[in-house]
Amino acid sequence: MHRDLKPSNLLIDEDGQKVKIADFGLARSFGLPLKTYTHEVVTLWYRAPEVLLGSKVYSTAVDIWSMGCILFEIAHQKPLFYGESEIGQLFKIFKCLGTPMEENWQGSGELPEMKMTFPKWRVNGNEHLVKLCSKFTDCPEAVDLLTQMMQLEPSRRITVKGAIAHPFFDSVRGCKLEDEEMV
Repeated sequence: MHRDLKPSNLLIDEDGQKVKIADFGLARSFGLPLKTYTHEVVTLWYRAPEVLLGSKVYSTAVDIWSMGCILFEIAHQKPLFYGESEIGQLFKIFKCLGTPMEENWQGSGELPEMKMTFPKWRVNGNEHLVKLCSKFTDCPEAVDLLTQMMQLEPSRRITVKGAIAHPFFDSVRGCKLEDEEMV
């Protein structure tokens, strides 16, 4: 897990053909069973809700969340969620995707920072997120990928393997990158 994916940690060549990930200072290896980790990771605007809510057990789903935030930001030239504090960040996420409850995120009530006093925003699916995706109107694959990345419950997020195989990337599949074929 990288645990600090953000635009400034992605190096893109002038042609936009190669991307390299930088700054592995917070990266950790992971395996099963999942270990406990600190929740003091990831730059605030790219931090997954489970980390914001104090979970010490998390997976690569935190990096998928960050990549979803980055995908939106690249297209729209502004952050998807830009809170000024952890609680502000959570509330921006909840306003868009709904406040976690057992029906949309099993076990969310047990997270250390989850409070029953949080405002209860109810959202019908990803309707608010889709409305924010104005730059993706001609690319339903981008909207689909983004909505799969931005699921509140980590286990519902698309996997890394699923994201790489997603139709959004069909235009680059088969290209050669540093003498290796892309998968």
